[in-house]
Amino acid sequence: MKIGFCGLGRMGVPMVHRLLQAGHEVHVWNRSPGPLRGVQAAGARACASPRELGERCAWVALCLFDADAVRDVVFGADGLARAGALELLIDHSSIPPAETREFAGRLAQANGAVWLDAPVSGGTGGAAAGTLAIMAGGPADACARATPLLMAYASRVTHMGPVGSGQVAKLCNQTIVTATIAAIAESVALARDAGVDAARLDEALAGGWADSTLLRIFVPRMTQAPGPAQATLDTMLKDLDTVAALARAQGTAMPVAAAAGQSYRLASRQGLGAQDASQLIRLYDRAPGRPDGEDPR
Repeated sequence: MKIGFCGLGRMGVPMVHRLLQAGHEVHVWNRSPGPLRGVQAAGARACASPRELGERCAWVALCLFDADAVRDVVFGADGLARAGALELLIDHSSIPPAETREFAGRLAQANGAVWLDAPVSGGTGGAAAGTLAIMAGGPADACARATPLLMAYASRVTHMGPVGSGQVAKLCNQTIVTATIAAIAESVALARDAGVDAARLDEALAGGWADSTLLRIFVPRMTQAPGPAQATLDTMLKDLDTVAALARAQGTAMPVAAAAGQSYRLASRQGLGAQDASQLIRLYDRAPGRPDGEDPR
């Protein structure tokens, strides 16, 4: 089928490639032209604006950084909301539930299109392998119609309820992920400072209660030379700030998430925000009593 896609970042590019590999006709728009060349070479067709994308395609997916970017792409001067052909907007961005509900209402008033919030989990590796988990909010029939398309890059699509429900589920996901990464970083530091080979923690804990996908991914990342960023510390911090705002608004006590947020904020303030989330471990390299920059690993 024909599908539009806005946002060719770390996640968007492999998602577009999966759509193309599945035989879909993909039309794309991106604010910066650089990523367009790669997906065009694979068969995607570029558009000059989001509005043009929405005129070509009845279904459009977004994968953008934050609510401001979504607002601009959808409701800006040349945005998707001005496209009369648009019928279904699938938003893979991670944005606050309140903004999602607001945007859905505005879009319905503007041109009658349906909004499906469909944030993803699984990282760039999951996007490339087609194994993302998608948690969706919106009309159940819209989710059911979209699921065959989404399975080009997902292994599971779960309908969580009305618009905004997918974003709430994603915030639960990010709470667990960020807190677990922080705990792994502390555990790696604890083992290392005790003179134990921290690189073998994932092997030692395999099959026990502490074993997890995150443990198997992040122990090697934290104990080896850094590679390209898969999910940055600043992206994690953005999501933790959204978690904190929602918790505050509805009176949910979340002391563990709050503590994790302070670790990510400290890492960001130390200049690590653009690095992979595994580099939270660098906080412990710079602990008091060690010369700045000394790596005791």
